[in-house]
Amino acid sequence: MVAQTGAPSTVTFSGAASSPISALVAVPANKAYLWTSGTVPSVADASAPAGSPQRYGDTKTQGISVLRNIENLLKERGLTMKDVVYLRVYVVADKTKGNTFDYQGWFDAYAQFFGTPANPTKPSRSTVGVASLVNADWLIEIEAVAVYP
Repeated sequence: MVAQTGAPSTVTFSGAASSPISALVAVPANKAYLWTSGTVPSVADASAPAGSPQRYGDTKTQGISVLRNIENLLKERGLTMKDVVYLRVYVVADKTKGNTFDYQGWFDAYAQFFGTPANPTKPSRSTVGVASLVNADWLIEIEAVAVYP
């Protein structure tokens, strides 16, 4: 890889081709950013009692819900998931899975939105296991950064 100094002329994603994420993303100096606050899942089953695992679903179900919510937020601003350059993901241990972090559930949700034929973008990403989120039923919360084309 050739070292690059200064801002690139286009958004540039770099990293191992086999990785589902980019090791780095370089953004031109003249581009505008959009940041989302932590986005959380929608109720998956409104008939399920509050506090039940079925109400919001497992980590994968919640991850898909959050990414759809982010997709809708971006659409309101004329952006798509192809414009996402970074995700910060907070995952809580799932009580129904022995209080373990279901990272694979998150990775499976992510794989439906990024690095696909429909969206080859592979944003940079951090995934962090945390003790809790604001709602005890939530297993995942995601912050996104997008760049206007």
